[in-house]
Amino acid sequence: MLPSDFKEDKSGRLVRAPQGYWAFTPNPLPPPLELTWKLVKENSEADRALSELAGVARTLPNPHLLINPFIRREAVLSSRIEGTQASLSDLLFFEASGEAELKPPDVREVFNYVKALEYGLKRLQNLPVSLRLIREMHERLMKEVRGEHLTPGEFRRSQNWIGPPGCTLMEATFVPPPEAEMKEALDYLEKYLHSPSELPPLIRLALIHYHFEAIHPFLDGNGRIGRLLLTLLLFAEELLPQPLLYLSAYFEQHRQQYYHLLLAVSQAGAWSEWINFFLQGVAEQSKDAIQRSKRLFDLWQNYRQKLQSARSSALALQLADELFSYPAITVAQSAKRLKITYRSAGLHIEKLARLGILKEVTGQRRNRVFMAPEIVRIIEAQKAD
Repeated sequence: MLPSDFKEDKSGRLVRAPQGYWAFTPNPLPPPLELTWKLVKENSEADRALSELAGVARTLPNPHLLINPFIRREAVLSSRIEGTQASLSDLLFFEASGEAELKPPDVREVFNYVKALEYGLKRLQNLPVSLRLIREMHERLMKEVRGEHLTPGEFRRSQNWIGPPGCTLMEATFVPPPEAEMKEALDYLEKYLHSPSELPPLIRLALIHYHFEAIHPFLDGNGRIGRLLLTLLLFAEELLPQPLLYLSAYFEQHRQQYYHLLLAVSQAGAWSEWINFFLQGVAEQSKDAIQRSKRLFDLWQNYRQKLQSARSSALALQLADELFSYPAITVAQSAKRLKITYRSAGLHIEKLARLGILKEVTGQRRNRVFMAPEIVRIIEAQKAD
């Protein structure tokens, strides 16, 4: 990391480590911000789109039907930013069957993201967003996957760095703060999380995301935890009544710009550019979530009408509802969720398959997995419209 690349001290300071390398330590939040009309406009548009999404979440008869598929889409896309190849179908198949041998080996990393996010959302009931919660989520994120030897659930005790594959510490593009400065920066971050702020909430979230990524407190998994943190804060600070907004699709689509703007804050104090980019993402993904929610709700109504026309039982309707939370399912899982016999569950699944709602995807006679292709297509589509 070259000191000459860091031209401003608006966002942090350079530290010379005893070993001779330079590292960057971010200043405590908030930074001095220049309020421009462009920033005001972007914040207004993002806030309006987010409010519309919140309104949709409140008017849907059962928004819980959408939470699970949205979480899984986020898990796939956030993990893809870090180089995983697993698709949404891979994840759903793995969750239904427990088998990953024939799938990309990184499907468990995506599965762990789901578990870490679900854990964090549940933990908010009795624990605020804090360093403790961040460590607990990291422990679950890194369980039994690449990097599990890199102290899951613990902040690093050695130096890490960011740069091209195979680069050394001296060749790194960015070196986060050494351990002592890292601990101090984390302490400041937690205090900021729990302090009242005069800044608009979405701008505050943009600052927090940058700050966490600049600290880079884990040896692995920092990007994913930073994006998980955004979801928790949107929900914990009641910007949304349900966790329906996820920014990884936007960050993944603009991956190079995402990395460039985070680095530009450290190197040149380019706060406005980063915040504008972040707010544009909130607006874009809020609109996407609204359209995706409406498409899923329309499909849900279509399934109910189709089943009612076929004189299906209440259990068949309940099974169709379950598919919006878990679009891949086995007969055994259906029996457990509906609290019926294995044989009865099999008959209900066969009926949904005849109606085109479910499709068997293994081609096997035993241990079959059924998937709802129309639901998966809506969730997996790059654009909602």
